[in-house]
Amino acid sequence: MPGPHPAVAACRRHVRLALTGAALEPGGTVVTACSGGADSLALAAAVAFEAPKLGLSTVAVVVDHQLQDGSAAVAQRAAEQCRGLGLGRAEVRTVEVVAAGDGPESAARTARYAALEAAAASYEAGAVLLGHTRDDQAETVLLALARGSGPRAVTGMSRMAGLWLRPLLGVTREQTHAACAALHLEPWHDPHNDDPRYLRVRARRALADLETDLGPGVVAGLARTADLVRDDLTFLDEWAAQVAHDLGESPWPVDELAALPAPIRSRVWRALLHSAGSPAASLGKVHIDTVDALVTGWHGQQSVHMPGGLQVRRGGGVIVVEPRPVQ
Repeated sequence: MPGPHPAVAACRRHVRLALTGAALEPGGTVVTACSGGADSLALAAAVAFEAPKLGLSTVAVVVDHQLQDGSAAVAQRAAEQCRGLGLGRAEVRTVEVVAAGDGPESAARTARYAALEAAAASYEAGAVLLGHTRDDQAETVLLALARGSGPRAVTGMSRMAGLWLRPLLGVTREQTHAACAALHLEPWHDPHNDDPRYLRVRARRALADLETDLGPGVVAGLARTADLVRDDLTFLDEWAAQVAHDLGESPWPVDELAALPAPIRSRVWRALLHSAGSPAASLGKVHIDTVDALVTGWHGQQSVHMPGGLQVRRGGGVIVVEPRPVQ
């Protein structure tokens, strides 16, 4: 008896690896996000096939952003397709997309993730599966490079991050379309995916041009770069976390801090200051550079102020962090 189409098999394999890697308890529930497009339909089909084998119940959630005429009908059709695939439940959640300074794409994404998170909470789901592919990863990396956002942004999207699983990051968009064709599924084509007003659409077109001009492999190379950079950053983060743990509370010896490689020391500063009471979200590069100058550019400067009402000073060969005096 012939096996499934190679594209179907690829989607199933990656979903199986994601679900087993998440170590979800049998009897639990997973939510699958589905727009009705090829990527999310291929994901839904793979989840419907693999999740029951692991004793997991499945719920498909279709988010209607109400940004296009007929969006309610599109959402209902996607939910019906998910039911037809054998997913345990399928529901539509309607959201209000509030325009924000970061543009409509960001606002829609924020509303969508909030709806999916709420659905996961209502079903006590252990994970939400998203249909991002290797092509989406390459677009994310390209945009990060264009913005000069630094190595953290170049890592792209994580396969597993808290509640969110992205099983198809190792699968191409071509494969998801082939999987849908093999399964006789008719995906919805979102006209927004062809609208050059959206930055991601322009990135998609740029990647297609690069593949033509430079040869095939650009998408795969960008996605592979994300994995490599993520591995390196994970190693650096773990090293810095251990150093910060060993240093403990202030005071901290200047000579020990000075001996650290700069990429490690900057991470250590962030960990030490956060542990001392500085909100992580408020600690910017300017704060890290200023406190680092107490070690690397010492010329007798005064104490420096940090977020959270703290000050950091050097004296007697040590660095001290303490509450800032009330004026």
